[in-house]
Amino acid sequence: MLKKRIIPTLLFNNLKLVKGINFKSWRTAGSIMQAVRIYNIREVDELILLDIAATNSKKKVDLELVNEIANECFMPLTFGGGINSIKDISDLLKAGADKVCINTAACENYNFIFEACKTFGNQAIVASVDYKSGKNENIIFSKSGTNKTNLKFNSHLLELQKIGVGEIILTSIDKDGTMDGYDINTLKLATSLLKIPIIASGGAGSFENMLKTIEEANVSAIAAASIYHFTKNTPLDVKKYLNKKNIPVRL
Repeated sequence: MLKKRIIPTLLFNNLKLVKGINFKSWRTAGSIMQAVRIYNIREVDELILLDIAATNSKKKVDLELVNEIANECFMPLTFGGGINSIKDISDLLKAGADKVCINTAACENYNFIFEACKTFGNQAIVASVDYKSGKNENIIFSKSGTNKTNLKFNSHLLELQKIGVGEIILTSIDKDGTMDGYDINTLKLATSLLKIPIIASGGAGSFENMLKTIEEANVSAIAAASIYHFTKNTPLDVKKYLNKKNIPVRL
């Protein structure tokens, strides 16, 4: 059985580590480099680093920052924010990222994602899908949750799989930062619909939340931020807990 991955998510804006609720009310949560160094010694499986302002501000990817982080980072690093060209991806991988995470461009240009997967391999391309609950179907948002798209939720996930992305980070905007549990129903829908790995994101507030999500939704990985930023819990604590509950994790 494949081991479940425990992945901290670091969001930053203008070099400041931040965390919000429902993609709003951002507050500073510390230093990027300090967080990376701490996670180095806490046996995390991977690290996701997202520049939440890059797309809306149309600024270029900070390759010097990525290189600096990669030099400190002893676990696989996924970087996202403002990626919209093959050159962006190439530059990021050369700077030390192991994977790139693409959200807005994945909503706007399937051909670009297809070309990226063909060029770099699907193991290097992660699609991010941010959504809110709707009356009949979840509503997909792009541009850090500021732009409501017309994409159909199920169709978008299936198309991303079809064009070759290696995995999908599924983030509930409604749950983001609330620490009251993941959107298990949507995650169950996604894992039943798709064959590629799904990373659950948005809502982790306890180890029990994580266990329930893994057991009921069968996700491949658990991403979280607030539970690490604002409590004394660590990814290693999570792994030890899950291991005692017979969930396969890397220890």
